[in-house]
Amino acid sequence: MTGLKDDSKASFAETAMQLAGKTEEEAKRTGAVDRVDDQVEALFAPQYKTSNSPVHRAVWDAKVPIELFSTPKIDPASLDMEAMRASIDVLRKHKAAGTMMDDKGKVSDQVMQDLAKAGYWGMLIETKYGGQGADVRQFMNFLTRVATIEPTAAGLASVHGCIGAVDPVRYFGSEDQKNRLLPDLASGKALSAFALTEPQAGSDLTALKTTATLQGDHYVINGEKLFITNAIPGRTAGVVCLIDGKPAALIAKLPDTENENFQTVPYKLHALKHAFNNGLKFKDFKVPKENLLVPPLGDGLTVAYHGLNMGRIALCATASGVMRIMLANMLPWAKFRETYGNPIETRELVKRRIARASALICGADALVNWSSWLLDQGYRGELECIIAKIFGSEAEKECAIELFMKTHGGRSFLAGHLFGDNIHDFLAPCIYEGEGEMLGMAFFKSLAKQHGVTYFEPIGKKVNALKIKFNPANPIHAFNLRNELFPYSMWWIGKQLEGVDQRDVEGMSENLKAHVDFALEFLSDSPLELSQAMVKHQLKLADRQCRIAEMSQRVQDAIIMLVTSLYAHAQKDQVLEAAADILCQDLKRKLTGERPSDAYYKACSKLADAVIDGKFPGLSEIATQDILFKY
Repeated sequence: MTGLKDDSKASFAETAMQLAGKTEEEAKRTGAVDRVDDQVEALFAPQYKTSNSPVHRAVWDAKVPIELFSTPKIDPASLDMEAMRASIDVLRKHKAAGTMMDDKGKVSDQVMQDLAKAGYWGMLIETKYGGQGADVRQFMNFLTRVATIEPTAAGLASVHGCIGAVDPVRYFGSEDQKNRLLPDLASGKALSAFALTEPQAGSDLTALKTTATLQGDHYVINGEKLFITNAIPGRTAGVVCLIDGKPAALIAKLPDTENENFQTVPYKLHALKHAFNNGLKFKDFKVPKENLLVPPLGDGLTVAYHGLNMGRIALCATASGVMRIMLANMLPWAKFRETYGNPIETRELVKRRIARASALICGADALVNWSSWLLDQGYRGELECIIAKIFGSEAEKECAIELFMKTHGGRSFLAGHLFGDNIHDFLAPCIYEGEGEMLGMAFFKSLAKQHGVTYFEPIGKKVNALKIKFNPANPIHAFNLRNELFPYSMWWIGKQLEGVDQRDVEGMSENLKAHVDFALEFLSDSPLELSQAMVKHQLKLADRQCRIAEMSQRVQDAIIMLVTSLYAHAQKDQVLEAAADILCQDLKRKLTGERPSDAYYKACSKLADAVIDGKFPGLSEIATQDILFKY
């Protein structure tokens, strides 16, 4: 390798890839995605960027900003908007009448229209454009309630409001575009999707091939999109395509019927069976040039990336509602099903499952409220929303397979059973909004980026210029790199001298306080572990995907302990505190390798008894399924 190419424009990731000897194409493509991240980051005020986010500061600063992890209890009145009440009434009415789905098994047009009249589709849109003006936290808590009635309806609200056309127009539209487009999006006249993925472009968005060419007053689109939820004729779609070789975002009104310029590509998809999910083919398809979104920084990928964080919270919020459905349906079965003359709700194993399900729900609620509260304050929330997405999707999967299915046994596989009929929908969140381990690596990159740029990039560039394979133990290398190594040495010594951060939270129970203390101590040790990995693997760290994912998850688990403990404390509810305690004990054992104690199993049984007695918030409102094959 003869040297770096165009240093001034190379992103951190591109520079690292070049220094590691990767091909020019791989470095360029990786750098392109990294630059998109930089462009989104640049949209936020300095105090709200990732480097000043709660998670970044908790890991790299001397003191954890615990006030940014202590989510205030939400005002119940804020969750009682008229449009929210009306929407819940619509869903309950159709659920009770059996009219939620049409003859194709999709959420019916009548439901969609009734929700539109209730104001459902405009929740996130400002009132001056005909919406409800809900903030992110209000919306996400509302989604959890919706998901306990019909999860697909919650998913469609997320697609429309978070990753569909609503977020792009709200944040990147001109005033003219907002006035033209938002009222129809708010009223439900224009239900929306976002067309980004292509057959060859999923996580690698540099592989986009769909193009748009300006011809007179219109852009003419040619190309194909795949796995687009809520995309059928008559809908509105944000379409990411290449204009003059650069990604751009257009808001396209899809025609009411297919024609030679626009067709849908149907396929059988196990997941999302109650929603439409299609491919889209464009051939000389025209979109008014006035519908091109022009972000202040970046391009069409910046527009696409911006809404992802809200979509990730929405996924966790929906997962919380779905897990509540599972838990609510475990209880009557556990009371009915007997083994050896006693209902299985009396068995320790089943009680542990009920307790674990309650703990997962508590954790999901904590992360939803925390991450959405941060977005409402103006934070970008990249690290925080990734944690919420990964936890919510993995929790839903565990709840479905390990708790719900195993408790119901063979009946889980009967046609008509909630598990057997919806298993793909329970698993799909692990892939949507970014597959979990891939997102975990993105989490690590965002977490380590500033540290790498500050301390390791100068060393890497000097090593590249000297054309040596750096060995820290070689005194000649150390001497030649003394100017580059000195700042890192000072940082390392400073971290070694820092004490463990401990905080007192007024009125907190001893159990939750112990979890907070453990999380703070763990986080105080994390910078050295992360930095040691960067020193050990140097430029080859990008290839150590499994190590990166593992380190990333450990930091995430400590953050979840901290957030859940503080959230449960703020709720002043003994059952939620017990659920948080169980989740934090589970996470601590995962981090330390300890075995469960007898006291842990007793705590699980005690929590389960409280849940069985109807003391877990929100379960009593959920309609449960009739038990199949009663005896």
